Amino acid sequence: MHARLDHLVCWVADPLASLGFYEQVIGLPGVRSEQFRDGKAPFPSVRISPETILDLMAYEAMRGVDEGTGVGGSAGHPVNHLCLAVGREDFDALKVRLKQHGVEITGSGTNSFGARGIAPETMYFPDLDGNVIEVRYYE
Repeated sequence: MHARLDHLVCWVADPLASLGFYEQVIGLPGVRSEQFRDGKAPFPSVRISPETILDLMAYEAMRGVDEGTGVGGSAGHPVNHLCLAVGREDFDALKVRLKQHGVEITGSGTNSFGARGIAPETMYFPDLDGNVIEVRYYE
């Protein structure tokens, strides 16, 4: 079997504010953002890769998500962190954008193992809702 990650769900207090953070600070393009603003989509997403998106789901939707999955208490459950792999230039540019937007880099590392082997450098920071984002590059 060959599987690929389709999407992740991040729980957020304000989907529009979070959409702005992921678009403007991290640099991920919005998906269905206009439809969400027009009330035609239940939540916005951002594109991580051609095959993977990150859904920005409001905490208010937890009850409906629990009902939809059939697993009570699973909605709103935090994930330790999600990791994005980018090119070295994008990694350096993100550091600048984080500083410009007053986002503190809360952790960093070197020679960290991941899906593509060893990444020479990683950094961690929270989004607007405290979801932890790791960003790394591979050489």
